[in-house]
Amino acid sequence: MSVVVVLLVAVLSAGYVLFDLQRQFNTKSNTVALGFSDAEEQARPIKDPEDKSMNVLLLGVDHADDGTADAQALDEAVSQRSDSMMLVHIPEDRSQVYVMSMVRDMYVEIPGHGMNKLNSAISLGGVPLLMQTIEGLFNTKLDHVAMVDFEGFRELSTALGGVTVNNEIPFTANDTDYFYPAGDITLEGDRALRFVRERKSFTNGDYQRVANQRKFIAAAANQVLSSGTLTNPVKLYEIVDKVSPYLTFDDNFDAATLVGLGLQLKNVDTENMEMFTMPTAGTSTSADGQSIELASELVIAQISEALQGDAMADYLRENPPETP
Repeated sequence: MSVVVVLLVAVLSAGYVLFDLQRQFNTKSNTVALGFSDAEEQARPIKDPEDKSMNVLLLGVDHADDGTADAQALDEAVSQRSDSMMLVHIPEDRSQVYVMSMVRDMYVEIPGHGMNKLNSAISLGGVPLLMQTIEGLFNTKLDHVAMVDFEGFRELSTALGGVTVNNEIPFTANDTDYFYPAGDITLEGDRALRFVRERKSFTNGDYQRVANQRKFIAAAANQVLSSGTLTNPVKLYEIVDKVSPYLTFDDNFDAATLVGLGLQLKNVDTENMEMFTMPTAGTSTSADGQSIELASELVIAQISEALQGDAMADYLRENPPETP
């Protein structure tokens, strides 16, 4: 599930015989109660019982500047919004993982609230409403949801002793003296956190930010999978201990489920993960003066068909993603 969750799958699967590692994960991570009413559940898209593919909504939530007492799990309307939204599709044959970022300002129909930016769904009705919004957009059921607080990137980078990424665009983070030169750079602590949060330094804003987030996560996953981390119990415990408090999963997505998925994805690594940003129809201004990204009806139709037919590979072959 996205490279973040795949990384955790690898860690927990490596510690499969270490029951306490999974217990620690379940104890320290958070759970979101989706709580759909009977009517809401019946209104959700129906998944073909023969369809064994999996769709996961992965959210990045930034509490760094949030002084409120909003629930970590965001299971109802709160002031917090999600700064990063990814739809993760795992095909039935488990040969690949597809991670599609969705820009937060995409202007879509929010059930019961009319047209608004995609990330406004959380402030209007929490994760359940965001799930309903995305399911309605693609007429496709989401099997699970996972959330990562951006503070977790700081802890992950520290637990790994720094994460090395190839930075293509040199920049200084807004209102800081943190300079990120072009080329290979090692990120740790606050510098790692700011790297994945920064958007104001780029002409394409959110597009570059989600690209940098994917770059950081892929580098961290590679670092774990290609090093001695998975055979080092002390390092495994440190990663689970430091990162788990910043993770939230739906109540059917526990450590045992992740381990089972990990066994199915044993041949998948970051080399056969396809990560891309969902294209939009351009920038505009809403009737109430908001800067928005227009949703492309053609793209929505194409991705809907690909998700429902477990044919994401075909979609990407016919529509190669732009960079970032």
